[in-house]
Amino acid sequence: MRSSNAVDLRSKGGQATQAAAPRPWPGNSRFKTQFKREQALDAQAFLDSEGPGRKIAKFRGNETVFSQGSPGTNVMYIQEGGVKLTLVNATGKEAIVEILGPGDFFGIRCLSGHSLNKATATTIMPTTVLVIEKDMMIRVLHAEHDISDRFIANMLARHVRVEEALIDQLFNSGEKRLARTLLLLARYDTQNQPPEVIPKVSQEMLAEMIGTTRSRVNFFMNKFRKLGFIEYDGEIHINESLLNVLLHD
Repeated sequence: MRSSNAVDLRSKGGQATQAAAPRPWPGNSRFKTQFKREQALDAQAFLDSEGPGRKIAKFRGNETVFSQGSPGTNVMYIQEGGVKLTLVNATGKEAIVEILGPGDFFGIRCLSGHSLNKATATTIMPTTVLVIEKDMMIRVLHAEHDISDRFIANMLARHVRVEEALIDQLFNSGEKRLARTLLLLARYDTQNQPPEVIPKVSQEMLAEMIGTTRSRVNFFMNKFRKLGFIEYDGEIHINESLLNVLLHD
């Protein structure tokens, strides 16, 4: 004889007990992919804002961000403005190694185990940078593919620019070197539209950047203005037609 206290799982009450049981944590791959996507770090939001291991710093024009030989402990990301990297050799001769702008990383030697900065970073206009602590940058590069992809793409683009600058210095005239430098300062190579305005940059700095004299820069700037390639009144307005200087043999 069946006991009156026994629970019949086929009964209505048994079905209710089963329905009330907690549902297991989803384990299928589709859910995991969606969950990971929702939790992924927004790369641009990370680079545009302060947070753990990173802070925003603002600099005036012609202000030193870090000096050659100083300890390198942070990676910098330029949000606005521009930075020049200069190197002084053993005899005291100074040379501009690179000009950087919005979207560029610098101070990256610390990621490869180098404890000292190889160059001096100086702003060429009012500049805003995101200062990222080395340990934070390493963690983010390992964990976040979007940021690591952007970092690698930027490093490759800079490598190409340095290579082109060397070829430019060896084989091209001062006129072509100046045209290319103006286009780079206007970030022409990183935009899908014609470049616009370069904040005031002295002719002395342009001469130093392309390896010529200030008088030659003045001559070429006046020539570019007469040809309609640039508009030069304090700020330098770059027209797309300046590319003709590079394309002309």
